[in-house]
Order: sequence, then C-alpha cells, then structure tokens
Amino acid sequence: MKRHLLTGTLLAALLAGSASADTLREALNAAYRTNPTLTGQREALKVNDASVAIARAAGRPLVSATVGLNRDLTQSGSLQRLGKGPYVTGGVDVSYPLFNGGSVKNSITAAKTRVEAGRATLRAVEGDVFTEAVAAYMDVIRDRAIVELNENQVRVLATNLEASRDRFQIGDVTRTDVAQSEARQALSRSALETARGRLTSSEENYRRVVGQRPGVLAPPPPLPPLPATADQAVQIALANNPDLIAISRQADAARYDVRVAQAARLPTVSGVASGDYVNTISGNTGGAPREGTSTSIGVQGRIPLYQGGLPAARVAQSQALEGQTLEQRVATERAVIATTRSAFATYRAAQDAIVSNQVAVKANELALEGARAENGVGTRTILEVLNAEQELLNAQVQLVTARRDAYVAGFQLLNAMGQAQADVLGLDGGPLYDPLGNYRDVAGNWNDWAQAPRHVPVATTTATQAEQPQVLVSQPR
Repeated sequence: MKRHLLTGTLLAALLAGSASADTLREALNAAYRTNPTLTGQREALKVNDASVAIARAAGRPLVSATVGLNRDLTQSGSLQRLGKGPYVTGGVDVSYPLFNGGSVKNSITAAKTRVEAGRATLRAVEGDVFTEAVAAYMDVIRDRAIVELNENQVRVLATNLEASRDRFQIGDVTRTDVAQSEARQALSRSALETARGRLTSSEENYRRVVGQRPGVLAPPPPLPPLPATADQAVQIALANNPDLIAISRQADAARYDVRVAQAARLPTVSGVASGDYVNTISGNTGGAPREGTSTSIGVQGRIPLYQGGLPAARVAQSQALEGQTLEQRVATERAVIATTRSAFATYRAAQDAIVSNQVAVKANELALEGARAENGVGTRTILEVLNAEQELLNAQVQLVTARRDAYVAGFQLLNAMGQAQADVLGLDGGPLYDPLGNYRDVAGNWNDWAQAPRHVPVATTTATQAEQPQVLVSQPR
C-alpha cells in the first residue's frame, strides 16, 4: 500500500509543470527517448530475447538437402560398372531429437530466466539514467543560482568600493579600508568566474544526459513522502530494487546451466528419415535403370561411454559460475542496503541543513543590515561590513546547495527502492518502450530467413553545426 502511495504522489507531482519553462518531467521524457545508455540497454535486452530462440532451435527438426554431380575416374573390382557417369545425386535428411538428457528444456528455461534478468537490468538502467538526469537538472538550477548570487555580490562590492573611495577623499576612512574593499571585490570577481565555469560544466553534463541544452528550468515538483526510517526504506529496496532482481534471476539461470552441462553424460535419441535419388546422365548402364530412389526411416541413439573428462569439466565450470553469481547476489544486496541507507541519511541531513541555512540566511541579513547601519555612525569598520556580506553570501550558497542535495538524495532513495522507472513516474512523452514486443517477434520464430531491418540509432547526437569537424576536400591534381 505504501508503494502505491509513493507512486501516485510522484506521478501527480511530475504532471504538474510550468508552461513557460522546461520542467523536470520534460527533461526525463527527453532522456527516456534519446539517452544512448538507455537505448543501448534496450538493444542488449534483444540479445537475451534471441537466446531463447537459439535454445529452442536445438529441440526442433533439422532438415538438410544434398545435391552432387560426379564422374568416376577409375573403377576396379566389385566397384567396376559399365559406365563412368556422370551421375546426378540428391538426398534429403530429416532428424528430430526425441531425448537429449534435458539439455534443451533446461537451456530454454535458462534463456527465459536471463530475459527476465535483462528486463530487470533495463529497469535498473532507466532508474540510473533518470537519477542522473535529476542530478543534472538540479545542478544547473543550483549553479545558476550561485552565479546570480555571486553577480549580485560583485555589484554590491563595486558599490562599496566606490563609496569607500569617496569617503577616503573626504578623510572619513583610511587607505587600508579602500584596499580591503578592493581586495574583497577582486576575490568576488574570481569567485564569480569560478561559479560560471561550474555552471558551464553542469550545463554540458545536462546536455550529455538529457540530449539538449537546458533552457529556463522550472523548480522541480516536490518529492513524494519517503519512508520514515532507514529500515523501512531498506525493506522496500530489498523487495523491489531491479539490480537485486536481475542478479537473482542470473543466479537462477546459472542453476539451469549446471543441468545443461550434466545432460552431456546422458544418452540422446533422435528420429531420422532420409531420401536419396541417383541419375546416370550418360554412359552405358548395361540395361539397368538410369535413375533410382531410396527412402529410409529409423531411430538413432548415442550413448556416451567416455569423452575424455569433458562433461565433468563443463559441470565444474557451470557450478563455479553459479557460485560466482550467488556470491555476486550477496554483494549486490550489500550494495543496495548501503546505497539506500546512504541516500536516506543524506536526504535527512540535507533537510536539516535547509532548515539551519534558512535561519542562517535570515540572521546574516539582519547582521549585514546592522553592520551597515553601525558603520554609518562609526561603530563598525568596513572590514566588518565586508565580512558580514561574505557570510550572507556563504549562507545563501549553502542553502541553495542543501536544497539541491536534498532533492537529489531523495530521488536516489526512490531509485534504490525501485521506484524511479518510467512506468512508475508516469511519463507522458509518448508510448513507453515495450520489452515484450521484440520477445514476441524473436523468441518463438521458426523461420531461418527472418531478419529485422538494420538498426538505426535512436539516441540523438548533441553536436551542433559549429562543433562538426571541417571536412577538407582534396583539390584535383
């Protein structure tokens, strides 16, 4: 019930947006459609889909035909015939596996299980891409706000410096006060350039993840109610985290692989049928018919007696791979627990930091106002005013950063709990990708000549016309 509450709240929040600015929902839609990490993972899932058809093919009939044109060069003894040909020969062979020790059945089950693992991995990649997109979105909002705060600080300090110089002219302050104002303004310009550099980096990262440059970004919607305790968050994560689901399915598939390897020790039985045709095109046949046919049907069995230890080696190999996967599952579970608790702690700490920084901003605003007033009557120095302005800027930057950290950590917590995928978020940028579509087309296919069109990349390039390399056209000689 709690999962549905989280999902419904986040869906309603993401559907809310601003008509005049890019919204977080639009950014997530763009990433879902064109992010190459996500589109590439969809193609990786198709590899697993095809593995089911490959496994099924081993249990289906095999039909082959042969045709030949031959002429005898020499004949002797019982093989001597009246003519040397040429002869046209043809044949059709059909083989159908009746018993193979369970290898086909277990191979198909393993392949299907890996398809389930692949779907869970696709969901994990969706959540990771969306988490990265949310972080990029919030980084741009944060860094734009920090640049704006630093630009305001430069303007304020420029005004302070001008006032200090005027007061120095009339002897109200010393040259030291002017130098302090000049130094602080120079530092603020340096901080502004650093902030602009970080903003450029954040905007380029947004462009990489989302696939387009950020426009005017609307404030993000509020996060849904999150679990009250870390233990509750871990419980949800252990039940729904797609990475953990994927490695669990991989472990199940590895268990079936062991059974496939064990089947190599058992007999195999196949039903066979064949038909042959021979035609002597020319030459003396001594009155015998020039052409003839034959057909046969039967059952063939193969009993492995000794294979040089190969089955045992393959069983040992499969068991080791199963053991590796089981150990990896424990490692993934540990990582899920650590990630969930870390995101929960970061979210709570950032929420507390927001409250504290809000208090600090208000207090520093009052302190700056008082310092300026007291400086006007000579009870405060210009350095004290400059320090108050810097403390206010620091508090404002910390508040903006804490808001970013809280939102990103909250979304990371949703991702760890398996609640940051496209269907959960309710994106409405078009129909969602259906992993079952390709599976239906490929997994049960019997046609040897079926072939999908060559893949055309779905992900979009972010290179602009100006960034394209100049192609040098060679001049004719």
